[in-house]
Amino acid sequence: MTKNWKIAVGGPIPRDTITTHLGDTVEKYGCALYTTAVLSSWVDQGSTIVPVTHVRKSDQPEIEAILKDFAHLDLSHIDASADQGDVINLKYVDKNRRLEQQTGFMNPLIPSDFENLLDCDAYVFVPITDYEVPLETLRYLKQNSKGIIVFDAHGPTNGCSNHGERFHKFWVDRDRWLPYIDILKMNLEEAKCSWFEGEYGPDELAGVDQLTMDELPKFAAHCLDHGVKGLYVTLDQHGCAVYFKNANGRVREHTVKRVLVDPVIDTTGCGDSFAGGLALGFLKTQDHVKACQYGNCAGAFRCGSTELDVYKTLADAEAIIE
Repeated sequence: MTKNWKIAVGGPIPRDTITTHLGDTVEKYGCALYTTAVLSSWVDQGSTIVPVTHVRKSDQPEIEAILKDFAHLDLSHIDASADQGDVINLKYVDKNRRLEQQTGFMNPLIPSDFENLLDCDAYVFVPITDYEVPLETLRYLKQNSKGIIVFDAHGPTNGCSNHGERFHKFWVDRDRWLPYIDILKMNLEEAKCSWFEGEYGPDELAGVDQLTMDELPKFAAHCLDHGVKGLYVTLDQHGCAVYFKNANGRVREHTVKRVLVDPVIDTTGCGDSFAGGLALGFLKTQDHVKACQYGNCAGAFRCGSTELDVYKTLADAEAIIE
């Protein structure tokens, strides 16, 4: 059965300069562009995907030219009026770890950016730095729309110094955000930034950078008790851990296997792609585990190429899931 969805994708479309783990240098646009592309590739005729972003005037024509090759898009919310957009340099030290420098900055997405989009079935937010999607925007949508809110914790767990150095940071005001997020997605590093002690000893903060699998259930229960409907923690080659409550209010945990990719070409945008697949999967199935399978497929397609038109069709993804 087909369904006409309207989905808004909120976040930056940065101009990225990427040095891959293979030593190749690639210049392209990223982040919300990946989320938009996978949703465009997978939705049915009659659906509408709306990227909501702020970009630089010099980047807008090229970004719109790229997106015109994709179907089902409404480009009216790509705004260059402030002439501000993200510019990022990424250097991979291996397939998954990278060094980042940010030299351009998008102005935040505020409630007025969405006042004409309150009829969306879903809002997929993929911020990369803490200022890009403020809490007030999520609160506005939760109070004025029935659409589900899918949120990537990459934003509030990453900051940028005045030298352009990007760094992980604690999501200290996490509990103010959780009631306004339906589906929360992150990796183990971001989970570590989101689950912290009341006080640390002098040497404790020099420890591991990832939350352990033993700690994840307690963190998940906290998120689910504060309003989140589903927590998804990606585990690189080990797939994704999924947490939600069943009809009896008990927290359920599932690990969804990865989709094998060989060779891995470029993992930039895998998380953004996962978020898009996850949102569509949940809209289609209303099942947290099945939704994760769609997310895993989207991320797997992404890392097999440096090109944007890599997502195949929804039928291809569902064949892999089956």
